[in-house]
Amino acid sequence: MALTHFDADGAAHMVDVSEKDVTDRVAVAKAWIKMLPETFDIITQGRAKKGDVIGVARLAGIMAAKRTSDLIPLCHPLPITKVAVDLEPDAALPGLRITATVKTTGQTGVEMEALTAASTTALTVYDMAKAVDKGMEIGGLRVVLKDGGKSGRYEAT
Repeated sequence: MALTHFDADGAAHMVDVSEKDVTDRVAVAKAWIKMLPETFDIITQGRAKKGDVIGVARLAGIMAAKRTSDLIPLCHPLPITKVAVDLEPDAALPGLRITATVKTTGQTGVEMEALTAASTTALTVYDMAKAVDKGMEIGGLRVVLKDGGKSGRYEAT
């Protein structure tokens, strides 16, 4: 299988999607951010000096999904029809589990938008809480669901 973002000479190019069918498409990406128990308590109890960490991080993830083509050089700008970002506190981690869902009706998928939303959400949590916990760890970034288009449905196991 060839990489689609390179032409026959090996030069990077934007994939031509003009011949693809317009279909409903969805992608879901997940990530997590692990932190000290004290940081977890500050965030989940709403005591962060910078404000509502979870609410701001959710908005940052939504905004990031809409700007993905500005950040990833070969991504197509897409008419996004939905972005949802959920942050679930997990005391066992301790930290937050992030799920980003992006939908469109178009000629190419929204996996990159979902990944960008999830990662930016985690980075925003880090930014807002780094004053009390510089050792936070971000991980687990991956696509867990992709549906629509020629390649059909993918679900992570």
